[in-house]
Amino acid sequence: MMVTSGAVAFGKQKLAQELLMSLSMRETLNPKDSKEFDGATLEPRAAAAVGQSGLMSLYDAMFAQYGVKIAQVLVTKPDFYNEETRNNLFCTLSELISLNIVPIINTNDAVSPPMFIRDDEPAGGARRGIPIKDNDSLSAMLAAEVQADLLILMSDVDGIYNKPPWEDGAKLMHTYTSDDSNSIEFGKKSKVGTGGMDSKVKAATWALDRGVSVVICNGMQEKAIKTIIGGRKVGTFFTEATESSNAVPVEVMAENARTGSRQMQALTPAQRASAVNTLADLLVSREKFILEANAKDLAEAQKNGLAKPLLSRLSLNSAKLKNLSIGLKQIAEDSHKNVGRVLRRTRLADHLELKQVTVPIGVLLVIFESRPDSLPQVAALAMASANGLLLKGGKEAAHSNKALMELVKEALATVGADHAVSLVSTREEISDLLSMENHIDLIIPRGSSELVRNIQQQSLHIPVLGHAEGVCHVYIDRDADLQKALHIARDAKCDYPAACNAMETLLIHEDLMSGEIFTDVCNMLKREGVKIYAGPRLNQQLTFGPPAAKSLKHEYGALECCIEIVPSLEEAINHIHTYGSGHTDVIVTENDAAAKQFLGSVDSACVFHNASSRFADGFRFGLGAEVGISTARIHARGPVGVEGLLTTKWILNGEDHAAADFAEGGRRTWLHETLPLD
Repeated sequence: MMVTSGAVAFGKQKLAQELLMSLSMRETLNPKDSKEFDGATLEPRAAAAVGQSGLMSLYDAMFAQYGVKIAQVLVTKPDFYNEETRNNLFCTLSELISLNIVPIINTNDAVSPPMFIRDDEPAGGARRGIPIKDNDSLSAMLAAEVQADLLILMSDVDGIYNKPPWEDGAKLMHTYTSDDSNSIEFGKKSKVGTGGMDSKVKAATWALDRGVSVVICNGMQEKAIKTIIGGRKVGTFFTEATESSNAVPVEVMAENARTGSRQMQALTPAQRASAVNTLADLLVSREKFILEANAKDLAEAQKNGLAKPLLSRLSLNSAKLKNLSIGLKQIAEDSHKNVGRVLRRTRLADHLELKQVTVPIGVLLVIFESRPDSLPQVAALAMASANGLLLKGGKEAAHSNKALMELVKEALATVGADHAVSLVSTREEISDLLSMENHIDLIIPRGSSELVRNIQQQSLHIPVLGHAEGVCHVYIDRDADLQKALHIARDAKCDYPAACNAMETLLIHEDLMSGEIFTDVCNMLKREGVKIYAGPRLNQQLTFGPPAAKSLKHEYGALECCIEIVPSLEEAINHIHTYGSGHTDVIVTENDAAAKQFLGSVDSACVFHNASSRFADGFRFGLGAEVGISTARIHARGPVGVEGLLTTKWILNGEDHAAADFAEGGRRTWLHETLPLD
């Protein structure tokens, strides 16, 4: 059902046009008799009578675009006093809804003034009503009577704020309970509609008391109704369910992360390194605690039929934890030269010196799936770079993430920055987090290509660092060494098939088809249990070959890969540019000229010669760990360690310098002299 107004305004507009035309005619016939027109003098009842047809024509045309029928229902005060008319009204509404016709309801302002049914007046026998003096109270009354599932009250602001939204310190309240009634203050009436926010809150709480869920939102927001129905956090939701006393709103977490980032910046490099070292030690000393939590996740995942590649990513063991600890120690050791490092010094003029120094980006949001080992890695990188951090892990790793987060908090507590890193474990949808551009500076997704792609598409105002796909190639050149080719191809595909840096397509020079390399490589992959698919060229040459690949641009993420033949090095490079994802690509060859051409021509984040694609990793690069691998072309590319989590700021030291001093004939002159960094 839809409760709306506008007939009076619509009618006044039409009547004003008619009267203006009438006045123009009168002025023409008798200029002395003309009077100045004042639209405010129009009778509201007459305006309502004139405007009803125009208003409904507008709605009829709008809804007709979607094949939806509408019906106008006008109500007056007696309709709610008289039991018979009251019953007739709600029978009519029920019948219209059953016929999939949308009732558009409004007070009949053509015959009666606005209604006032007081709470102490019996509305229809023993029932108690609500003072109906605007659309908000009318809609609350109707929603309660028909036992609606949801009442949406639209305003010209985003929802309820703790104070008028234009005042400093105003914060949007995503939920509202009766306990909040004393914590907010109301400003002026809404600029649109007939009720103010005070009226909306009273109507909403009245409806909530009668079992109707209520949302107050901004009617100007695109697809507001559809978004609310989808369960997204939009506007203010009225509920009697109070949040757990331990549940911290994600907005507060983000603000704490911002504060925590500034606290981390204020620490010495040694203190930041100490916190990372503490976390590294805890990963080893609390191994039993971590693995017990991980065992719960694995048991639930197996019960729910989680795919094997995802189970592999979810699993933790003693060796993984020790490697994590080693990586974190490396991050700590390198962290002394991260924040505040001078990149450039310039003497602009006498006693005017400019410095460019590294600073943290601010607050990071890292979203990851099935990889609990990501949590301590990313937390350590954030700590080392003095960034605030929000982590949103997959529900399949909930127990592991919670346990690891306890250790992160314990490490941060040693330097007094407990809230710099937080785990978002509430029910916020990812799409809600992506709209927090005032709180989050950079989003880093780690997970499936579908997850990364969705986040890149949905995040309209916050930059996203990452890669949607890991379609990595290994090219075996005509001058390749057989044993090297077998060793590299096996490692690239079989070491960890679920990794984003695993080989997905093996390119082989066509001259090798008649030799041993092609046969030996295929036999090796089959022995390792790899399912092979043939590319178009290979498929044409083999009578009884493997099944054809459905796509040459596909990330299998399992013991599967595509083999394709190419006639030349140039064709191999073109193939990679056409079907690759710009992640990691490899050439196996003993020809230095071919290697140089490949390394210089392939436009990927990582390009290797005679080395497995699995080396595209922050730990293996000596970065300690990585927050992800980026295939973007700005800011950071390839495995992203601490360097990718830093930006810069400019610091200028002068005496009494003013720009006007350097004008022609001024008392100062430019030097622009480059100075040593130290």
